[in-house]
Amino acid sequence: MKTALATLLAAAIGLTAATIAEASSIKACAVPKEVAPAPTEIPPPDEIHPDVPIAAYLLALYWSPEACRAGIPESDKAIQCETNRFGFTVHGLWPNGPDKVHPRYCRSSPPMRVKTVKANLCMTPSPWLLQHEWQAHGTCNWKTPEAYFKKARQIRERLNVPDLDPGTDETMTAGEIREAFIQHNRGMTREGLNVRVKQGRLTEVWVCMDLKYRLAACRGGNGAPDAAVVRVTPRG
Repeated sequence: MKTALATLLAAAIGLTAATIAEASSIKACAVPKEVAPAPTEIPPPDEIHPDVPIAAYLLALYWSPEACRAGIPESDKAIQCETNRFGFTVHGLWPNGPDKVHPRYCRSSPPMRVKTVKANLCMTPSPWLLQHEWQAHGTCNWKTPEAYFKKARQIRERLNVPDLDPGTDETMTAGEIREAFIQHNRGMTREGLNVRVKQGRLTEVWVCMDLKYRLAACRGGNGAPDAAVVRVTPRG
């Protein structure tokens, strides 16, 4: 019954049934029939680091309600903030270097295929951000955008990512945010989570991994301390 109702709703707002299919732990979402890939990105010259070795990885998860509240340029207003209501979305899978400089923009790339963009919009709901993440990070370790996003999806799907509920005061401590992740994922530790806060508001949680994509301590710090009180934009 739910599937039939979802299909009728999709037809009513110009969506195809395929766009609302379940995708394992990445929840179904509504994707427009017509999607335009973003153009090739021209990277800033000082951010091009193709020769930095990879020492670790992290999966950056953006708290989508905050992206929509702040109107960040990386988000797609129609897909991310109007048609859908996401919790954590995948910002990107990032190879990290051994120090403060990380491999980035290892080669240029044409715009991705429409099929590839559509296939990943329920994970990263922005054509521009998909192109950016592929060029800035994916090109440093994967041959194709399809291979890069497949790996990001595999990592995301093996995680049990919590849906935060900040309560009526719309606040949580950074420790409570970490605990929400730890309780749902065996082997995850506080040292393996970087809680990112901007102007007192939760923006992202970074899940740190080693070279074999196993959960590991973060190499660049852990962000906000456990005791920090953080404003968490509620999921609409």
